[in-house]
Amino acid sequence: MDLMELRQLRYFLAVADELHFGRAAARLHMTQPPLTVAVRKLEEELGVELFERTTRNVSLTAAGRMFRQRAGAVLEDLESAVADLGDVAAGVAGRLRIGFVSSASYSVLPRGLQAFQELRPRIHLEPRSLTSAEQITLLLEGELDVGILRDPLSVPGLHATLLEGEDLVAVLPAADALAAESIVPASSFHEKAVVLFPFELMPGFVSAVMSWLGTAQAVPRIVQSVIHQETVLGLVAAGVGASILPASVARFQMPGVVTRPLLGSPRTELYAVESPRSHPSSALLIDSLRGSK
Repeated sequence: MDLMELRQLRYFLAVADELHFGRAAARLHMTQPPLTVAVRKLEEELGVELFERTTRNVSLTAAGRMFRQRAGAVLEDLESAVADLGDVAAGVAGRLRIGFVSSASYSVLPRGLQAFQELRPRIHLEPRSLTSAEQITLLLEGELDVGILRDPLSVPGLHATLLEGEDLVAVLPAADALAAESIVPASSFHEKAVVLFPFELMPGFVSAVMSWLGTAQAVPRIVQSVIHQETVLGLVAAGVGASILPASVARFQMPGVVTRPLLGSPRTELYAVESPRSHPSSALLIDSLRGSK
């Protein structure tokens, strides 16, 4: 529908409300003759009479009454859509696509999203559990607005904000001999069966783990590579191997799994990363995540 047709609808609705061409013309800030011509043209295009006209009265026909209801709804929807466009552009409505590594769901994510939603209730949040590498790809492609990554590598065009840092810990089967240790040295992992994330999907995090192991020239046996922290914990509980994860994993109390500090207190960091096509509310989301610590 072009602008002329929309104007004709507004003219029709004014006459339908006033049932008087003179009053409708005054309401529209125009003279009566062009209003009369415009309504006649609309009737000709529709092929029906919308008004019954006499020298004294103007009334709606049955078709006019139906068209008034439908046309009014169309214009209301259009005006609402235009208002919503402004709200979306201002970042107070619309949707926000968020990626997150699974470990973030035990730390900044729940309270951060809740705090953001209280400030922006009209924004629909679309969180997705993804590895760091998957998020980087989707951020660059514009398919994510904000990513929550662990130890991300620097990528030109992406802006990263530190959310929190935490220690890495040994994650062990309860029956493992290392569970009796108060602090686990890197050398204890030499030739030890280990469950770890794939390097290609979590390169920064795996590099941090391998860097700590390298301080003692420890070379583990990686027996399983899995992409979700919950899967790692399940395999550790089953005795498949040990692992090294962020300390916040202790909040996920899985039977048969214990955590122990690592010698030297190696660290891991969680970052929020913005898409190059920054969403108007990305900064507020990141502030909410940082405030949730």
